[in-house]
Amino acid sequence: MPRTLTVAALQTRYGADMAANIARTAELVREAAGRGAQVILPPELFQGPYFCVAQEERWFATAYPWREHPCVLAMSELAAELGVVIPTSIFEREGPHYFNSLAVIDADGRPLGLYRKSHIPDGPGYQEKYYFRPGDTGFKVWDTRFGRLGVGICWDQWYPESARAMMLAGAEVLFYPTAIGSEPHDKDLDTAEPWRRAMIGHAVSNIVPVVGANRTGFEDLTEVGQTFYGSSFVCDHRGDIVDGLGRDKEGVVAGTFDLDFLATHRAAWGFFRDRRPELYGSLTAARPT
Repeated sequence: MPRTLTVAALQTRYGADMAANIARTAELVREAAGRGAQVILPPELFQGPYFCVAQEERWFATAYPWREHPCVLAMSELAAELGVVIPTSIFEREGPHYFNSLAVIDADGRPLGLYRKSHIPDGPGYQEKYYFRPGDTGFKVWDTRFGRLGVGICWDQWYPESARAMMLAGAEVLFYPTAIGSEPHDKDLDTAEPWRRAMIGHAVSNIVPVVGANRTGFEDLTEVGQTFYGSSFVCDHRGDIVDGLGRDKEGVVAGTFDLDFLATHRAAWGFFRDRRPELYGSLTAARPT
């Protein structure tokens, strides 16, 4: 029998009430599980509004040690009940250090471990360097009940090196929880399509399905506010969108993939056979000459 995997991404609005955000996420997880999804991806930092739009010290109080985080505790219980895997994005506190992190929760409710966001953006509306240290875990993959998963977080999704590192570690599907939308400094700048295309490129060049989960809706933490553009999707190894949502709709997107076929097809294309790592030294130099 072929190994098949059904994956899903969630898209919804979030507000200031963490309990309400967890409840809404759980509602959509149940909907996805009802559609047969085995791995279900909520958006980035679903615990609350995307607070990185400005630098305000009050938000540090909303970080928790990862094993004690209310989102991890709630999703662990739900994962065990439904028998699904839930990669769970959180604001993590470790002593005096703060990270944008993700706990991978297996289908028995057991957290398998933690990934900390590697690439930390810093720009108008996305001032994450004020809050988060650069991740120190390196790129990781996770052996779950249903398959070997690679997970990056938002800004990581723009870097082909991130995707390739996870694929070299044996990832069978790539997942990217996200919080992205309007650019407060430029109302004419719309990155929705480039956002999708960047991840679709990872799918094609690695022969792997990709799952992107984004929030939607308007959040008014600043005078200008920020509108998140949704557009969550699941694409196949060709980069074809198998399921997707528009900018405003809330709900679930899903897709089913034959992992054995993909492994054979990936080998047949030869991307990993024909790599020339001895020529790639400039990729690991901060300032190649």
